[in-house]
Amino acid sequence: MTSRTPLCRSNCISVVVPTYNEATNIKLLIPLLSKTLSNCGITHEIIVVDDDSPDGTAEVAKALSIEYPVRVIVRRGVRGLASAVIRGFKETSCNYIVVMDADLQHPPHIVPRIFNALLRGCDIAIASRYVKGGGVEGWSKLRLIESKIATLLAYMLIRESRRTTDPMSGFFGCRKEAVVIKGIVKGFKILLEILCMNPHAKVCDIPYLFRARVHGKSKLSLSTILDYLIQLILRAL
Repeated sequence: MTSRTPLCRSNCISVVVPTYNEATNIKLLIPLLSKTLSNCGITHEIIVVDDDSPDGTAEVAKALSIEYPVRVIVRRGVRGLASAVIRGFKETSCNYIVVMDADLQHPPHIVPRIFNALLRGCDIAIASRYVKGGGVEGWSKLRLIESKIATLLAYMLIRESRRTTDPMSGFFGCRKEAVVIKGIVKGFKILLEILCMNPHAKVCDIPYLFRARVHGKSKLSLSTILDYLIQLILRAL
């Protein structure tokens, strides 16, 4: 974190992109995302929070900062999606923030829709796979069932998760002035933590098609699933 808190600008959007071994994807994402926002007339910054990727993700992103409004934060000795997102939040200079993955499964053309929802008064705008108009591309039946079960468990154990059709989403935006994040945030599903910490925030769902990963490997693993279950249990206590 920088030594000073950035001044928040209300007419721009900060896009936080946590990364680990996404060199090929980040090279594609940054130009596409920046051009998409620029074509919509949206002032923006892209904040890449990299967990010291051995594949050179940070170096690729830094090279792109010559042409695009990119800032790169490299974290050494620490890993984790939730903490990476929180670090990115602390570095943002805009009042509107969007969190998205670097693997191109979250389509950049949805970001302006999230921004517009925030401008219209939503405190948390969630890109949802499960609201009418949304969907999933390239998943097996087993993967889809796993996702549905994860959502059902969240609904059963955590009341605040029921305000959205997709509490598992990693693609969402929020108004910085309307959302509070406190304490040490752990777990893979940062949105779930934000919903719990902000029970009175106005939540809106925006449909999108979750795309199949083109490059690299999914971060989903048995340890990730176990971490999620632990996260649910701790939140439900």
